[in-house]
This record gives sequence, structure tokens and C-alpha cells, in this order.
Amino acid sequence: MLKRLLFLFAGLLVAGACGAQDDKAAAPKTEWKEGQHYIVLAKPTPPAAGKVEVTEVFSYACPHCAHFQPYADQLKSRLPAGVTFGYMPVVFNPSWEPLARAYYTAQALGVLDKTHQALFDALHRDHKPLRTIEDLGGFYAGYGIDPKNFVSTAQSFVVEGNLIQGRERAVAYQIESTPTLVINGKYRLDAASAGGQSQAVELALWLVDQELKAAKKK
Repeated sequence: MLKRLLFLFAGLLVAGACGAQDDKAAAPKTEWKEGQHYIVLAKPTPPAAGKVEVTEVFSYACPHCAHFQPYADQLKSRLPAGVTFGYMPVVFNPSWEPLARAYYTAQALGVLDKTHQALFDALHRDHKPLRTIEDLGGFYAGYGIDPKNFVSTAQSFVVEGNLIQGRERAVAYQIESTPTLVINGKYRLDAASAGGQSQAVELALWLVDQELKAAKKK
């Protein structure tokens, strides 16, 4: 019995030491470097004067975007007052277009907040075959949206205009992968360049702080 207690105690000491090492390793702040951790866009496209915004370029079809969503929520919750957060769906191939339309349609119909995570879950956790606008209309019916209204809105000039604007912004931001974070139309980063998903959040917050400081100097 004594040997067993000593063994358990030793195990707790080892576990505690590992935890202490992890905390100690995570303590130093990263020294963020342009060109290594983030890119300054050649032609910045800042938002309206006086505003700072963070944009996540994503697709519901992208499993990495699904994995990043909790970190996107964390980032939103930690942004300073007055800084906005928005999503921009991108279309890398034809199969992604219905999902981009779904985003803008949900936004237009006022159900985006309660369906954003749910659509990720339906696609990547539940593996539901939501490939067409009609399929997606059936999904949003579960959130009180008439499927016919969903389809007609998805095919509207407003949604079409949003898609065109999104394509133009993706070119301006030089988007090559998803998810990508764009800070104030000026900086671009992703989890790979930042060194991980948590680091991407920290880097985005640091760049937001740089923009806020620069705005105060003007």
C-alpha cells in the first residue's frame, strides 16, 4: 500500500513539473516580425476613417476554418471597444459558392449569429450533404427561414453584389488560403505564419493595438 501511495505521489510531482514547464515555456511574449509572422499588404485598403476592423476570410467548406472558429470567437471577445470583427467568405472553387451565398443570405435574413457555428457543425461534425442552395434552404428552415425565401434571397442582386465585392477584396488582400485574418485592410496573417491558432489571436490583437496607436497620433 505504501509503495502504491509513493508511486501516485511521484506521478503527481511529475505531472506538476510538466505543467510548470508548459507555463514557463508559454510565458515569454513573441517578438512579432513583419515578413515572418505577418504580411503588410502592398496596397492597403483601410475601412472608413476612424475605424479599425478585423476580418476573417473563411469558407464553411474549409475544415481548418471549422477548427479555428473557437479562436475566432475568442478574438472577437477580446477586441478593444470600437474595433469591429467581420467574416468574409471566399470562393476557391465552384463547390464553395453556395456556402458563400448562404453566409450572405443568413446575414440578410438576420439569422447569421445563431447559424454560423451550426453550419460548421452540420458540415464537419455531422457530415450533412449540404451542397446546393436548395440543400442549404432545408438547413436554414430549421432556424425559422422559409426555404423558398432563402433560395430567392440567395439569388438576389444584393447577395450577388456581396459575392462580387468579396472576390475583389480577396484579390486585394492576396488571399491564398483559409482561414486568414486581415487587420484593418493592411495586415494579413494565418495560423501557420503566426505559429499556431492561439498565436494568431495574440498577433491579431497586437496588430490591432498598433493600428489604434497609429490612429491616436494622427
